[in-house]
Amino acid sequence: MANPNILLTRIDNRLIHGQVGVTWVNHLGANLVVVANDKVAEDEVQQNLMDMVLPDVIQTRFFTLQKTIDIIHKASPKQKIFLVVRDVKDALSLKENGVPIEYLNIGNMHYEEGKKQISSTVSVDKEDIEAFKKLDELGVKLDLRGVPNEKGKNIMELLEK
Repeated sequence: MANPNILLTRIDNRLIHGQVGVTWVNHLGANLVVVANDKVAEDEVQQNLMDMVLPDVIQTRFFTLQKTIDIIHKASPKQKIFLVVRDVKDALSLKENGVPIEYLNIGNMHYEEGKKQISSTVSVDKEDIEAFKKLDELGVKLDLRGVPNEKGKNIMELLEK
């Protein structure tokens, strides 16, 4: 069975929103956006809001993490997939369960109490750091950037500061 054509996996706590969603889709040449998130998979209002942001030619799927794991390998090679998750723990869960994530773009992980800010858009706690380390050990390329034309940063170097 061929691997699904995942162009990029992105962590963004807002998932698809405004220019960012559109910018990445255009940059990648994606024709399918898969949002892997248990809450949004059951929230039609959220889904509609995200659909409205994207051009009509782009298809969207809103799957639970488990459904993503179960069916991603059935994707057609013609489906050029932009996979979006809310946080690093979800990305790790997908990777550990056979979703072929080779490259992970870290876009937005908002600041909360108890988190350490490591860039203008990314804050992490101990669990996040552990998850990034595991992904790194699994050979996933970790690239921190908000929009495609920014210079990417290696998150592992930022975590060590």
